[in-house]
Amino acid sequence: MTNPVPSADDLSHVADLTTRMRGAISSVLSGLEGAITATLATLLAEGHVLLEDVPGVGKTTLARALAASVGGSVGRIQFTPDLLPSDVTGVSIFRSDDHRFEFRQGPIFANVVIADEINRASPKTQAALLESMQERAVTVDGMTRPLPSPFVVVATQNPIEMEGTYPLPEAQRDRFMTQVSVGYPTARDEMAMLASHDGVDPLAAITPVASLEDLAKAIEVARRIYAAPAIKQYIVDLVAATRNDSALRLGASPRAALQLLAAGKARAAMAGRNHVLPDDIKALAVPVLAHRLIASTESRLAGRTTQQIMRETVGRIPVPTEARDAPAVRERAVDHEIPVTHHSAAPTQ
Repeated sequence: MTNPVPSADDLSHVADLTTRMRGAISSVLSGLEGAITATLATLLAEGHVLLEDVPGVGKTTLARALAASVGGSVGRIQFTPDLLPSDVTGVSIFRSDDHRFEFRQGPIFANVVIADEINRASPKTQAALLESMQERAVTVDGMTRPLPSPFVVVATQNPIEMEGTYPLPEAQRDRFMTQVSVGYPTARDEMAMLASHDGVDPLAAITPVASLEDLAKAIEVARRIYAAPAIKQYIVDLVAATRNDSALRLGASPRAALQLLAAGKARAAMAGRNHVLPDDIKALAVPVLAHRLIASTESRLAGRTTQQIMRETVGRIPVPTEARDAPAVRERAVDHEIPVTHHSAAPTQ
C-alpha cells in the first residue's frame, strides 16, 4: 500500500522549515540561492553534498552555516594527508583498570558531518566514509554501530587539478547525491560580504532554526511527494542518454536515477507542492548527475566538462508536456484527493 500524499499542513511545515534554514544560511552567504536550494533539497532527500570549488569562495562557510542551522550534533573532520581511517570512524581503547576494550566514537558519529577538503586525504582514509555514507553505519573491530539519524555528510574539496590533492574514486563520488559549485560572488554580493564580515564572525550569530524532530518530519513528508510515471520516464531518459553519449566514457548509475527522483521530490516539497514537476528534475539534473560522469578523452582534450555535457543532455531530452503528465496526476488525485494544479514552471527558489 502506498503512503498517502502530504497534506497542506505537511507541506506548509516543510516550506516554513526550509525558509528558516535558507534565511539563516543567507545571513552568512548572500547570492547563493541555487547552491543553497540544492543543498537543502539534498538534506531533505537524505543525501550527501559535495561542495567543489576553488579555495576561498565559501565552501566551508556554507557547510558550517548549514550545520549551525540544525539543532543536532555536528562533527568536523579536517582531511590531511596523514589522517587515518580511525580518526574518522573511531577506535577501540583498552582499559587496563577493568581489562576491556572501550570504543571511542570518531567525528563521523554526528547528525551533520563536515568533511573539509576531503580530497587532501589518502584514498584509504577517503574510503572510511564509504560504508557510513551508504549504510549509515560504521564497522570497527567486527562490530557494526549505527550512526545518528538524520545523518548527512557535507564535504568540501578543491578541484583535483590543484597541487596536493587526490581525486575521489568513482565509487566515492557516486555516494554523494549532489555536487554543488559555489562560484565567485557578484560585485554587489561581495560588497555585502565585506560589510557583514567586517570585524565580526556572522557564523557566531546563527542559532538552530530546525530541531531534529522538525527535520525528520520534513524528510518523511518529502518521501511521500507524488511523482507521475511520465516524470519517472523523464529521469530514465536522462540517465539513459548519459550511457549512450559518445562524449562520455562513463554514464550515470541506477543509484543516480533513484537519487535524482528523491531530490526532485524534496525540491517539490520545499516549493509547497505535493507532486514533482519536470522543472524540479531539470533544476537538479546537473548537480545530481554530472559529478558521476566521466568524459571521454576527446571531450577532455576539447575542454568540455561533464557539467557542460550534462547541460546539453538536459537541453535535448524532451520534457514531459502537461498533456502527457496530467492524466497520471488526475488519476492519483482521485485516489488520494490531491488538489490538481497546473504549473508551467516550479516556483523560483
